[in-house]
Amino acid sequence: DTQEEPMAGPHTLAETERQVNEKLVHKNINFEAMAVTSNLFRAANAVRNYLERTVLAEHDLSWTAFVVLWVVWIWEPVESRVIAEEGGFSKATLTGVMQTLEGRGLITRTRSNKDGRLVLVKLTAKGRKMMLKLFPEFNKGEQLAVADLKRSDLGSFADLLRAVTITVDAQKLIKN
Repeated sequence: DTQEEPMAGPHTLAETERQVNEKLVHKNINFEAMAVTSNLFRAANAVRNYLERTVLAEHDLSWTAFVVLWVVWIWEPVESRVIAEEGGFSKATLTGVMQTLEGRGLITRTRSNKDGRLVLVKLTAKGRKMMLKLFPEFNKGEQLAVADLKRSDLGSFADLLRAVTITVDAQKLIKN
């Protein structure tokens, strides 16, 4: 039972890495850093695409819609700007997704009593019921994504990914 080599577009990962190495071998490139970040991107996209095609498709949700529901579920009531920050969405994208979710009866939006410019978002009873059903299914997909890793490595792998996020986020603060 051999696993087929994963594809990076029309080429396998090994083919892509060989080609990149040939093109850049004479440059002053940190290949390990490049491999980590490119594989992180590939892995994130593979997991996202898998979950969108399976679990989320069964609930007629995009990845963005799921992230919005997740952030609202965890933090409700939550300001729309916080949802945009947490999900990394533009305000325009968030507005369209929230209109769709509101139209489906999954969230409500209200103006803040303290500041009328702020929009507070909450799940409806239907939205809460969906998340209670959906999240265990979603988590099974997450488990499948890491099934070939040793369970004892998952905590340190999560820590390494967290460290990358913290490092990149700190760079954003320096630039601002």
